[in-house]
Amino acid sequence: MLMCELFSMSSNMPATINYSLEEFSRHGGLTGPHKDGWGIAYYVQGDVRLVKEPLPASDSACVRFIQDHPFSSALVLSHIRKATQGAHILSNCQPFVRELGGAMHVFAHNGDLDARLLRERLPLGFHRPVGDSDSEYAFCALLGRLADLWLMTGGVPAFRERMSVVSAFAEGVRGLGPANFLYADGDALFVHGHRRTQAEGGIRPPGLHVICRRCARGGSTLSTEGLAVTSTGSEQHVVLVASVPLTREPGWRALGDGELVAVRDGIIVG
Repeated sequence: MLMCELFSMSSNMPATINYSLEEFSRHGGLTGPHKDGWGIAYYVQGDVRLVKEPLPASDSACVRFIQDHPFSSALVLSHIRKATQGAHILSNCQPFVRELGGAMHVFAHNGDLDARLLRERLPLGFHRPVGDSDSEYAFCALLGRLADLWLMTGGVPAFRERMSVVSAFAEGVRGLGPANFLYADGDALFVHGHRRTQAEGGIRPPGLHVICRRCARGGSTLSTEGLAVTSTGSEQHVVLVASVPLTREPGWRALGDGELVAVRDGIIVG
């Protein structure tokens, strides 16, 4: 069973990012099997810009446009799809974006969940899927669990309360199949590592990797193979997340089986 590729970046201030989509798109068709779609979502002034296609990332004019016109953001989520459930259509491409409590929420999943058990064990709240993938259903179920917090608080709920809900959700989906996911609510990025198909073909941990970096003051650029993050002048803290390390530099850490971490402003906080 082949799976998708995930990538995310969190920083303490907007950074110009080119990570690069050229390198990442190789996992989406040129050197990888993930040819069923791609998408990227990034936060700008509290809203989210979303670009996605049900086409190989490796042969996308949109990918080339983004490469030629790097964007600036402090929170980015990206996904390259290898379909395990759902038709090869735009609505099944990730990331998925929804509004809840006046904030934009973004979700991307790598894995294959038991569809029958998913619907039996994780009932939906107000949000409903547009497509027919297990990933979008899981996202809508997560939002259902978070709804009371966001609707009753009148602002961003306490971090620990959100972390508790996401942790319980992650525990629930782990029993349904591989469940690596990225979830952002505009304030924090939640990263859940589980299991994925490894190079030898077996499904086992790790499902995600993280690295923490710091760019010095003075507009310096963090630049490694397949990745460039340009500081805007002040000291920049950056956390990168990927299914497999995108660079050869030391520091990438594999998340444990079922490990959940939270990131705010380029720093791991939970």
